[in-house]
Amino acid sequence: MSGAIRVLVADDQALIRAGLVSLLRLTPGTEVVGEAADGAEAVALAAQTRPDVVLMDIRMPVLDGIAATRRILDGVGEHLPRVVVLTTFDLDEYVYTALRAGASGFLLKDMPPQRIIAAVHTIAGGDILVAPQITRRLIEAYASRQRAAGIGGKRLRELTARETEVLRLVGSGRNNTEIADHLVLSEATVKTHVKRLMAKLGLNSRAQAVVVAYESGLCVPSAQC
Repeated sequence: MSGAIRVLVADDQALIRAGLVSLLRLTPGTEVVGEAADGAEAVALAAQTRPDVVLMDIRMPVLDGIAATRRILDGVGEHLPRVVVLTTFDLDEYVYTALRAGASGFLLKDMPPQRIIAAVHTIAGGDILVAPQITRRLIEAYASRQRAAGIGGKRLRELTARETEVLRLVGSGRNNTEIADHLVLSEATVKTHVKRLMAKLGLNSRAQAVVVAYESGLCVPSAQC
């Protein structure tokens, strides 16, 4: 990515919001383009400022972070930001729901400053920000419930056999380079498969693809997928 990473910070706790803003403003290569104290304000500012990354608190007044994430990612145009949800607990149904809504990952509010900055750069670069072991813990707790309720029935039949295999490997936590090595393909070809399967399934983020892989039964909790 060329130029500074444009970041919007949304948190109803003024002290946390001010700390994140100060940290980002002191960091070369990042630019704070807005601050929001609730989800509705975050949606409005995202449309106005067109950030690259939104740091989104989950629990906020007026409009919560999950609903705000959905509205932001349902926007029109080619420039949709990547949303990172902020939470106090790493095993939280709110986090799982946010990933299903299209968030690219999550951050714990008590992470060291250097890890928060690294995370912003990771997300801005297009990568997922959920460690595979944490993804599996979230899925273990919530995905089977979604399958039982019939929520996991994404349109996997629209995918080609190769796209289905790539989705399974995305669900296992592999990155594009690892998938390319596993399938003996070029990384560019893998990127094309990922882009196409996400378009067919109406997904906004790689994290969302991981959730779909588990909810559909393509990957199974407590098993190697």
